[in-house]
Amino acid sequence: MNQIYTIYQTLYKHYGAQGWWPTFDENIKDKTFEVALGSILTQNTTFTSVETSLQNLHVENAIDPDVILNMNIDKFKTLIKPSGYYNQKAEYILAFIKFYKALDGRTPSRDDLLHVKGIGEETADSILLYGYEQCEFKIDAYTKRLLIELGLVDAKVKYKEMKKLMQDSLTQEIKDKKELLKVYQEYHALIVAHGKKFYSKKPYGVGCFLKN
Repeated sequence: MNQIYTIYQTLYKHYGAQGWWPTFDENIKDKTFEVALGSILTQNTTFTSVETSLQNLHVENAIDPDVILNMNIDKFKTLIKPSGYYNQKAEYILAFIKFYKALDGRTPSRDDLLHVKGIGEETADSILLYGYEQCEFKIDAYTKRLLIELGLVDAKVKYKEMKKLMQDSLTQEIKDKKELLKVYQEYHALIVAHGKKFYSKKPYGVGCFLKN
């Protein structure tokens, strides 16, 4: 039995389609940049805090790389302050914008993204999965806690090992690439929905119905 796929089916049946990325504004012209911006801002914080920062930027019509580049840096830091680590994240966003503009509409490789200052594996996979619609499964803290609690991985497991487990398990069941992409996106979002209820605070997994 493919336990990883069974978990997905169980979560989907319980929570239904999540429809992520949780975009701030459907009318934003550059959805890819919004995803990248949100992915960087959400490092070490909650998406609720990120939404406040995105709201601030939206008011200034600044969910746009050129607008941010031309903005006073102190003003930009103030706008993203709700997401925390605003000095560091401002630096990362500016580095990403330089990289993004040089792409000129091309889809970056994962390796290229990982060479951008401030872009780690989770952020890179988030940008690729939701911004560029590439089949790169995103592993976050909820995913790790869930897999450990269910006994599917060891507590010392590395990011790439968890990602390989998820992707290998899902590609065994789903052969169509478009369907696989949809499942990757939904699965991560479902884990977030489930994680908020059962894996936010220690002890993790209390009441988690997946244990049954």
